[in-house]
Amino acid sequence: MANNDRNVTLENVVIAFRNFEGKEDKYNREGDRNFAVFLSEEIADKMAADGWNVKYLREREGDEGPPQAYIQVAVSYKIKPPKIGVLTSKGLRYYTEEIVGLLDWVDIELADVTINPYEWAVGGKSGTKAYLSSLFLKIAEDYLQLKWEAMAEESVKQIESGPSDVIEGEYWVDQKELEAAK
Repeated sequence: MANNDRNVTLENVVIAFRNFEGKEDKYNREGDRNFAVFLSEEIADKMAADGWNVKYLREREGDEGPPQAYIQVAVSYKIKPPKIGVLTSKGLRYYTEEIVGLLDWVDIELADVTINPYEWAVGGKSGTKAYLSSLFLKIAEDYLQLKWEAMAEESVKQIESGPSDVIEGEYWVDQKELEAAK
């Protein structure tokens, strides 16, 4: 865990409960984009001591060890948009607000995140809400997807280079046949 000016950077984390699209459901209002980051006990204790809103999953029967700690991270584009980089075999691409909802469905191989604290106080209660500053993901790509993308790239290269068996010449059309075809 790195901490710069109260921002917290967490590397190689597990992202859970993704709602980058902002869909309304049992636990979410329409338009609220967010996700959770699972925390180790040590990091959860440090963040809770600093005032972050650390939560714990409910224990299930048969679970061993302490309950899983996590922090809910809001994804907001209202003031300063977050940087969201996605790495695939095609390279690093940045996701905008218009396409960030696609992250709800990808298989994440590796994730690093920097969260920005927002201090709040309402009705005698106060806390620190986590907002996304930056998120970088490596996507686990599907074998068939990679195979078909490679074949598609090869097809495009063949089309761009043109057919190899074309003989230069003129193409003659019988005017009567052309008019009959109309």
